[in-house]
Formats: sequence, C-alpha cells, structure tokens
Amino acid sequence: MAVKTRPFNGTKQQHEQLIAAIEELRNEKGGLMPILQRAQGIYGYLPVEVQTVISDQLQVPLEEIYGVVTFYSQFSLEPKGKYNISVCLGTACYVKGSGELYDKLKEKLNLPNGGCTEDGKFSLEACRCVGACGLAPVLMVNDDVYGRLTAADLDGILEKYS
Repeated sequence: MAVKTRPFNGTKQQHEQLIAAIEELRNEKGGLMPILQRAQGIYGYLPVEVQTVISDQLQVPLEEIYGVVTFYSQFSLEPKGKYNISVCLGTACYVKGSGELYDKLKEKLNLPNGGCTEDGKFSLEACRCVGACGLAPVLMVNDDVYGRLTAADLDGILEKYS
C-alpha cells in the first residue's frame, strides 16, 4: 500500500518566492543546496513539481536534483503535517517499546505506512536516535519531546494538538 499524500497545490506566491530564491543564489558556487533548502522552507517539502522548476531554471538535470534531495536526510519528498510526529526507533527506544508506539500511532492516525493525514494535520515518521536515550522510549511532535512513554500516553499527546 502506498503512503497517503496530499496532491501538490503550490500557490503563485510560493512560485514567485522560489524563482526569487533561484535568481538570488544561481551564481553562487554550490548554490543548489541553499536553493533546495529555501524551496523546502517555502513549500515544506520538495515534490517533483518544485524540483522540476529548479531543474528548468538552473538547467540542471532533474535526476541530479533528485539525487541530492534523496541523499540528504534534511530534505523531504512528502508533505509534513502541521504536527510532525517522529518516533525514535534507535536501539534504546526500540528496546523500551517505541516500535509498539509507532504501530499504535499508525493505527490511530490511519497511516498504515506513515506519511501525512489527508487533512494535513499530522504526519508520522520513524527516526533514529534523537539523543534522549535516558527518556526512552521517546517521540517528538515538532520540537516537543515526550519520553518514558507507553501506548496509553498517546491519546493524551494527540489531544494536545487537536
């Protein structure tokens, strides 16, 4: 089953911001990375439509841009929800039950393979070690860290963002 995604619906204003960023950075050595970073800041992710604009404007093959986007973990090909939930599946968290937390969240949010809810409110992803091993198992909602969790804690956490 494919990850649920929302269709791309960039605005004219976002497109204009992207073109301005490309124009500002196009002649800088190594300018592709900051252009991609700005593009992700504008759109929240880097769908093929945005990569294609960058490719066309810079006259760089789309395959090269896609290679950069998929190589660096800071870039996302899928939209993020207003509230991005990251469940740590690093060793300490996993041993303490984070796999169960991740599975329960997939069920509660109706995201069998992670991704973003249809309303764009929540996105769910697994991550590796957030550096809070003493609080295992840990999950983050945007920049908020929750530790020493059980599956019973999940409803209360989700309610804070509803």
